[in-house]
Amino acid sequence: MDTVRAFLRHPSGMIGLVLLLVIVIVAIIAPKLFPVSPWEMVGAPFTPPGEDGLWLGGDTLGRDVAAGVAHGARVSLLIGIASALAAMAIGVVIGAMSGYFGGKVDLVLMRMTELFQTIPAFVLAILLVATFNPSLLTIILTIGAVSWPPLARLTRAEFLRLRHREFVEAALCQGERTWRIVLGHILPNAISPILVVTSLTVATAILLESALSFMGLGDPNLMSWGFMIGAGRTVIRNAWWMSVFPGLAILITVLAINLFGEGLSDVLNPRVLRRRS
Repeated sequence: MDTVRAFLRHPSGMIGLVLLLVIVIVAIIAPKLFPVSPWEMVGAPFTPPGEDGLWLGGDTLGRDVAAGVAHGARVSLLIGIASALAAMAIGVVIGAMSGYFGGKVDLVLMRMTELFQTIPAFVLAILLVATFNPSLLTIILTIGAVSWPPLARLTRAEFLRLRHREFVEAALCQGERTWRIVLGHILPNAISPILVVTSLTVATAILLESALSFMGLGDPNLMSWGFMIGAGRTVIRNAWWMSVFPGLAILITVLAINLFGEGLSDVLNPRVLRRRS
């Protein structure tokens, strides 16, 4: 409860949380706000914002930009959260094994992690998505596969810091199994920074998905913010709203996640926790 109260008193963290809640609510009620499919033509092409009942205007085919932004929020949040969870699952497993066992296991896993880090994440994502059929699952797995190294290195550092602590030594002396020590003693004490980095990974995943969709490598069956920006880039001088509004949606979402992550980091900082106690 002390941590929750501290977060509620954190200005930037609360701003990020409120913005995130608004975005999530819009994503949830998008089918109610815009019951017509965002792919359907509902007006004349290039309808300016505010005319013919189109709040944010229409695109080159007369589709509602507002409907696309609202439905795109569902896609971006789903891909962002799912990709971050996938990256956390991979990174925590590799980092925990590396930090706990050490020795040759640590050497092999860290060299593999460094190998992934030498390849730019966006280039690797393009290669993987282009190789396989672009779909929602492919994009989630691809972004998760290129985002796990920082989480692995952080988890390893936390396990190296905690594996020789007194409570771990006591569990070893009692003959507890390795998996029980890792999951029951070390991981709960290392989870705070992992959760912070995972929350920030959501923003990175949203940016990666938007970039892939902008290049035409998104799921062709889903309306996404990156796809909308890509579709409007050739007519941005005549129909600026086609690219500006989905771009603002990406900006606000990523900003909200970063503010929320910053607040979470400050609240879960061990020094802050010690001061409050």
